[in-house]
Amino acid sequence: MKKIAGHPESLVPVQTKYCAGCGHGVISRILCELIDEMGLRTKSIVTNPVGCAIWADLYFDFDSVQPPHGRTPAAATGIKRMLPDHLVICYQGDGDLAAIGTAEIIHAANRGEKFTTIFVNNAIYGMTGGQMAPTTLVGQKAATAPRGRDPDGAGMGYPIRVLEMLATLGGTRYLARGSVDTASNVRKLKGFIQTALEAQMAGIGFSMVEILSPCPTNWGMDPVQAVDWLAEKMIPYYPLGEIKNELPHKGAHA
Repeated sequence: MKKIAGHPESLVPVQTKYCAGCGHGVISRILCELIDEMGLRTKSIVTNPVGCAIWADLYFDFDSVQPPHGRTPAAATGIKRMLPDHLVICYQGDGDLAAIGTAEIIHAANRGEKFTTIFVNNAIYGMTGGQMAPTTLVGQKAATAPRGRDPDGAGMGYPIRVLEMLATLGGTRYLARGSVDTASNVRKLKGFIQTALEAQMAGIGFSMVEILSPCPTNWGMDPVQAVDWLAEKMIPYYPLGEIKNELPHKGAHA
């Protein structure tokens, strides 16, 4: 009998520490499914820094390294250059990647480093208390923006579209944005991640998949409200799909 569902071997069967309605669990499962399907469990290394991403090593049953906050791309660069036949994954949140680690990710992308970044964008600092992140939307409330993000009057700046910024760099080859708000989008997201991982193993330049993910706890919503808010507010500002595809064979596994 053909097995059509089950628990990925690369995913440790333990109770999650993530909050109810958090998207990290779905993302973790997708990654582990793909690593199993690609037969790369013994050659996979995840670099996961400070933030909610730091829990990843509890769930991924393969090698992991925890770099200092924001320095994940530097660690991944060294690992991939030393072990070019391994699958090296940066697993980063928006505060880590787009704030303290901005210089790291920009220069790694510009150099065309051959690892893959999984960029979880929940538009807020999750683990540290709900502060405004570089990706927080205009008007969205946060612990450090109790009246909502105000780019003009309060001088808080605008939300950064990271992929669109990185798309201007010569070293980037595959950039895509997905979401975990619906089953259909989860399926498409898995295709984007598969394309990025396959590009890495083929030795093609820098690849990144951004994932829009709910954070009910710090958004002050229940899980259903958070998914609805993501669809209504985040997706219009952060459009889904392939932002840049310069692979020899175009198109994601969708």
